[in-house]
Parts: sequence; C-alpha cells; structure tokens
Amino acid sequence: MNGERVFSLRNPWFTSAVGATVLIAVLSAAAGFLWFPSLEAKAVPGALWDMICSAAGIGRAAPPSTPASPVITTSAVIVTPQTLSNPSAVSIGRGATLALQCAICHGARGLSQADTPNLAGQYAASIYKELQDFKSGARTNAVMSPQAVNLTDEEMQDVAAYYAFLPRLAAASGRAEPEIVAQGAPMRNIPPCGACHGGIDVKAGSPWLQGASENYLKAQLEAFADGTRHNDISEQMRNVARRMTPAEIAAAARYFSKVPE
Repeated sequence: MNGERVFSLRNPWFTSAVGATVLIAVLSAAAGFLWFPSLEAKAVPGALWDMICSAAGIGRAAPPSTPASPVITTSAVIVTPQTLSNPSAVSIGRGATLALQCAICHGARGLSQADTPNLAGQYAASIYKELQDFKSGARTNAVMSPQAVNLTDEEMQDVAAYYAFLPRLAAASGRAEPEIVAQGAPMRNIPPCGACHGGIDVKAGSPWLQGASENYLKAQLEAFADGTRHNDISEQMRNVARRMTPAEIAAAARYFSKVPE
C-alpha cells in the first residue's frame, strides 16, 4: 500500500485538482463580475461600475435628483367682480397714454382691424388678468409677452381701465345662436357660452366675445383644446374646448365674430 499522503503538495493529483479548482473559481469570478457586467453596460455608457456592484450584491445609492419643474404654468391671478370696477379718471388718462403703443395691433380706439382681440369695452378684470399672465409666462405670445414683461401692476390696471372705458361693439341681435353656444352640450359637460361670457351676468375674468376676429376665436379654442394655451384657472376652457367638435368650434367662432349690420 502506497504510504504517500493524499493532501500533500507532492501529490500530483492533489495539486492538479486544487489548481483546476482555483482556475475555475478565478474564471467564474472574472466572468460574473467583469465580463457579463461589461456586456450589459455597453447599452448604458458609464454604467460598468454599477453593474459590477450589482453582481456583487452591493447596492449603490442613486444620485440625488433635482425636482422636475412644472411643465405647465397656469394663471395665478385672482379676480373678483369688484376687481378694477371703479377706476379713477387719472388712471384712465394714464392708460390712454400707455395704450398708444397698443394701437398698431388693437386699433386706435381698441377696435382691431386684424386677427387680434378687440379691447374697446372689454372687462377691465379680463384685460388685467391676461396682461399678468403674459408677464408671468402663464400665457405666451411672441408680441404680447415682451410687451407685458416690462409693465408694472399699476400700468396694467391703467391700460385695463382705459380700454374698459371705451364703447364696445354691441352684440348682434336677431341671429339664431348655434346650439353649442345657446345650450352647450350637457351630456359632454359643456355649458352654454353665456354661462361665463354673458353680457350682464359674466364670470369674473371671462372676456366679452362679441365682434372678435373669427380666426382669433377659432385659434384660441383650438389652443385650449390641445393644451398649448393653459392660462385658464382650474382648466375651465381646456375642459370645454377639448370636448367640442371642430364643427362646434368653428360655429362658435363664427357666431361671436358677427357684428350688427
């Protein structure tokens, strides 16, 4: 019987078995911690160390993320029926001077000859709100945003008071209102337009619409519908416009654009 010890470095079978085991362990570790993670990390540049830590069962703390800015900025203006309801003559006079720079788009007396809003007789609170929204970025326009950004709060009140003082276009009478204007669409949660844009009972901040440009009204309804205009508090107009059909949008814009013969 051979007396050589089994667990001896002099035993070639033992050293071969130990060497093979160590080699397999090294190759396995290299494959598990380096080769496989490197294959996964190729799809994500710079992620090799994260993959190695994951393979070793070591979690890495995620880098602190900066809070995402709100994608949509909406109006923060608070208006009530009393907002700018009793302007002084001095305020109206100052507004008349400031409005000279508005005449090129909105007309010398607030009645536009282009596809821009008529401002003559418009509710002061509505004009004030829109100017504030242009300044804050809640509403954007290539022309109005740069104009509004330099106006002070008092100047906005003065301009609004002046235009509200001017006589507005009368509402056209004797014409049948489209159903979407007169009754809305209750089954789709669309109220009649007069619920907010009436001539007597008007919701604070909602503009007078009679005589406005048909193209302008249609463009604004479409902008509310697709969300590119979003300065309506509580999404009133977005909720209404997105439920209207293109034909209803066109009919409403056409109706409000008509003026007395």
